[in-house]
Amino acid sequence: MEYRQLGGSGFKVPVLSLGTGTFGGAGDFFKGFGSSDVKESTRLVDIALDAGVNMFDSADGYSAGLAEEILGKALEGRRDKAIISTKATFRAGTGPNDVGSSRFHLTRAVEAALRRLKTDYIDLFQLHAFDAVTPVEEVLNTLDGFVRAGKIRYIGCSNFSGWHLMKSLAVSERYNLARYVAHQAYYSLVGRDYEWELMPLAQDQKVGAVVWSPLGWGRLTGKLRRGAPKPETSRLNNPATAAGGPQVPEEYLFKVVDALDAVAQETGKTVPQVALNWLLQRPTVSNVIIGARTEEQLRQNLGAIGWNLTPAQVATLDAASATPWPYPYFHQRQFHERNPFPVT
Repeated sequence: MEYRQLGGSGFKVPVLSLGTGTFGGAGDFFKGFGSSDVKESTRLVDIALDAGVNMFDSADGYSAGLAEEILGKALEGRRDKAIISTKATFRAGTGPNDVGSSRFHLTRAVEAALRRLKTDYIDLFQLHAFDAVTPVEEVLNTLDGFVRAGKIRYIGCSNFSGWHLMKSLAVSERYNLARYVAHQAYYSLVGRDYEWELMPLAQDQKVGAVVWSPLGWGRLTGKLRRGAPKPETSRLNNPATAAGGPQVPEEYLFKVVDALDAVAQETGKTVPQVALNWLLQRPTVSNVIIGARTEEQLRQNLGAIGWNLTPAQVATLDAASATPWPYPYFHQRQFHERNPFPVT
């Protein structure tokens, strides 16, 4: 298993982590991902650990905390062998303070996560979204307190805009507070918006990307084809999950799938293995989160490492997935002497 530094920290993480969005399946939304119980989830954790994938990603919002609870049970007796990443910010109750990144809500969220995960520390704690109501100083002071208390080892964020992240980093520097070393962001061959601003920011500020939904919300599994029905168990067949994920124009999707098919034939790999390997060669990517409903899916995703696409194959995929850059990025890209980013 290859390990990479997480951003500018000294912490190393495996290039793949196992996401727990399929654990539990509580509620209409998460049923679209999967509904692995404790026994099934423990088996997936066993396979991951055997393969060297010792990082597990969760959130208090996954099946209303059930995913964290199942992960805690699956890792019981071997917590020291695992890296646990989890998140909070989304609504976790009906009260006015049961949402966001206030000191009140984050304190409750961290303590509840520790109980569910059956641990006394979280390796990487990330804000699941930006809270524009709570002052950034309050958020980072709260997280810094948890780091100093040993309850959190590293902090990160997720789904931030460029200015959200840069403002937070500036506050950390000004007041000598714990700093975001990771940004959990959506990035895939059919979702390359991350490259516009977040990637150059991450390069400049040394923030590692932890990629969620690397297969484009289930679109790059190799099962979607022109004119064919969606797979029966796809999250794209569930109205709750289909509407809540990134949207991709159909013709663009199949153009990318065609290129993936061609490269898969050249390499003898599967479409998802090629899509994941492409991501692992992108700048700033520290870790890619893989999800699996079944042992077969997990083992297939594990086949994305241990080899590399050729530069020509990368270029083929780059060309097929390219989209027009919006302003001001298309303008900046014309002046590489003074604007060298992004390196893609």
